[in-house]
Amino acid sequence: MSAKPQLTFWQIWNMCFGFLGIQFGFALQNANVSRIFQTLGAEMEQIPMLWIAAPLTGLIVQPIVGYFSDRTWTRLGRRRPYFLYGAVFASLALLVMPNSPALWVAAGTLWVLDASINVSMEPFRAFVGDQLPPRQRPAGFAMQSFFIGVGSIVASMLPWLLAKAGVANTAAPGAIPDTVKYAFYLGGAVLFLAVGWTVLRTREYPPEVLKSQDTAPPLRHAPLDRARTARIGLAWLLAGVLGIASILWFGLDQQLYVLSGVLAAYGVALLLTARLQHRNMFTTIMADLQAMPDAMRRLAVVQFFSWFALFAMWIYTTAAVTGVHFGAADAQSEAYNDGANWVGVLFAAYNGFAALAAIAIPWMVRRWGLRASHLVNVWLGAAGLLSFLVIRDPQWLLLSMVGVGFAWASILSLPYALLSDSLPAEKMGVYMGIFNFFIVIPQLVAASILGFLLEAVLGGRPIMALAVGAASLAVAGLCVLRVREPLAAEQPA
Repeated sequence: MSAKPQLTFWQIWNMCFGFLGIQFGFALQNANVSRIFQTLGAEMEQIPMLWIAAPLTGLIVQPIVGYFSDRTWTRLGRRRPYFLYGAVFASLALLVMPNSPALWVAAGTLWVLDASINVSMEPFRAFVGDQLPPRQRPAGFAMQSFFIGVGSIVASMLPWLLAKAGVANTAAPGAIPDTVKYAFYLGGAVLFLAVGWTVLRTREYPPEVLKSQDTAPPLRHAPLDRARTARIGLAWLLAGVLGIASILWFGLDQQLYVLSGVLAAYGVALLLTARLQHRNMFTTIMADLQAMPDAMRRLAVVQFFSWFALFAMWIYTTAAVTGVHFGAADAQSEAYNDGANWVGVLFAAYNGFAALAAIAIPWMVRRWGLRASHLVNVWLGAAGLLSFLVIRDPQWLLLSMVGVGFAWASILSLPYALLSDSLPAEKMGVYMGIFNFFIVIPQLVAASILGFLLEAVLGGRPIMALAVGAASLAVAGLCVLRVREPLAAEQPA
């Protein structure tokens, strides 16, 4: 077995540079889509459901892209064709989104945008695992976090910067301001060019070379117990059906249909797995899901609570800040649009702090290890979200973003470093896609229950959703202690 050669700083730079563009588009989406929905007439309780496109497309697209990218080899390599095709469609969607004439068009465009971003994003995670030896992977994922931070700083601030430059920040009722439109146009160009840089400036190992360099232990697939799988699938299906029946019977919030639908869909997937005799993409992904390594199972819980918190922040920060810190509820008012622009600045700030944190994270890992470093970082994020409840001057919310930035950089790097050493090379793509389930599922749960919680428990105050996010990050930090520290990470680099 040959060892992978260590890459230089600039080689790692080039292979991760495309993430700057991907995150540029992702940050524009996160900071402005709720604003676009509200401008086009969405009610506050509708917004989580309108956001459902983002996690649902990731749930479907990423494991499929991972499955096929593991089996791809072209002139562009293994992962790079997916980088390129996803970037083309994501850039086009960024041009369309701010010109949506109606709410349903904006919601549909979000599906296209998020699906395209996912096509590019999923192989980037596997790309680091493919190209880097185990001891360099924390640095590789931290470099991705650095570019995520840098791209998001500019993208999140663009409407605010454009307003400062004199571009119109308000528009007629139902129209998107020019600040948002021009930000999305620039975002489409940056996304395509940055991903194109990585496609042109990197090379990939052929599959046979990757296999010869593989250090991960082989995965053992136990024979499928079809009867047990069918019983479990039936139980999940019944849970989903009972959930739907309860919503109908008791007149519960309709957003809860999403959660019940996910339970039922997983039950159907297990029943199909038990029934199908031949091997195909679906049965392979389901079999790999059942055989995933123990580290991945434990990290799934960490990811669930981490991404539930992030989704709560992305959905409700605009409403929380415009309502509490700027005293505005009318999406057409100048105060609301000033507050929404300031949320873009706050999102830019946490991504800027994430870029700085990405520089510090390799040092933290060498000193404390992966688990303790992640615990510290997500708890800093919890403190940052909680501080929204006590800070009233919007300028001081920049301090809150320090903690959120450290958490964001850590969430985007350390779980993958904890995971990648346990994944075999020929399954790196599909397992990174399956790992995305545990990013997507909490977002689906959040989209299902946050609107209900906001009205039924949290007194209709969006800022309380940020407190729920803080609690979720605190739990994620505790759960990471259950994950075994990889041997490669325990050794000094």
